[in-house]
Amino acid sequence: MSTSSGRKLAAPKALLLDFGGVIVSTTHMPDWRELLAAHVRGLLDQAGVKAPVLSVEQITTDIKAGGIADSHWKDAMSRPFSPRELRHEEFWGDFVAGDWPKQAREVVVAEAYDLCRKMGNWKSERVLRTGMLDLLDAADGAGVPVGIVSNALCGQVHIDFLDAHGLTGRFAVAIHSDEVRVRKPNPEMIWLAARALGVETGEAWYVGDNFDRDVLCGVRAGVGGNILMEAKGTYDLPYDLKLKPDAIVADPVGLLGLFTEATRGIAA
Repeated sequence: MSTSSGRKLAAPKALLLDFGGVIVSTTHMPDWRELLAAHVRGLLDQAGVKAPVLSVEQITTDIKAGGIADSHWKDAMSRPFSPRELRHEEFWGDFVAGDWPKQAREVVVAEAYDLCRKMGNWKSERVLRTGMLDLLDAADGAGVPVGIVSNALCGQVHIDFLDAHGLTGRFAVAIHSDEVRVRKPNPEMIWLAARALGVETGEAWYVGDNFDRDVLCGVRAGVGGNILMEAKGTYDLPYDLKLKPDAIVADPVGLLGLFTEATRGIAA
């Protein structure tokens, strides 16, 4: 298990946060694949695509297989310096429906964005992590803008959650990988957020919940504070990485402690 680098954290001019695992915790919902498969079967019926082989059960199986393939692809994409993001059409057309009849594949490719959005919203229940509102209040008080930098097959799912909880306006910028077509650990994700906020990357803190995408991305981008927040799966590395974040915190409460110490005397 890696330990922190011990580098002293200077007060940040921007706070950049991963979404899942940092801003929210997620729990998978039961039977979401079956629900999504029934929706897909309905789309095929509406389009007049018979394809009797594509029962709800078979579509469910293919959605599961597509998710596993996507997971392996994401692990592989932590190795290149500047990985791109998977397009919605690729996930559905290649990972889920690669062996479907042409007409059926064309239907899900045409509906790929909406299917990714539904999948994201139906797949997981999201809960704001304890202490996050206090952290946002502290950042506001110190005049430090907060941004989101997150890998997402459909970033709109995150915005849907923030909208539903009246939190969208608390974030000065949101960089989602599906919208900018690159994914962490591509440092461009963090650079985009820093440029949007008008700060140098070395003046910003970046907080993520895993090593191979988040801590590595922070190192590559040259952030001023590279912080790991523990969440489910944080220490399940796909391969060995000799990375040391500048600090490790258990939750937003711990991050608030670091932030308060670093910005002492700055807040109004």
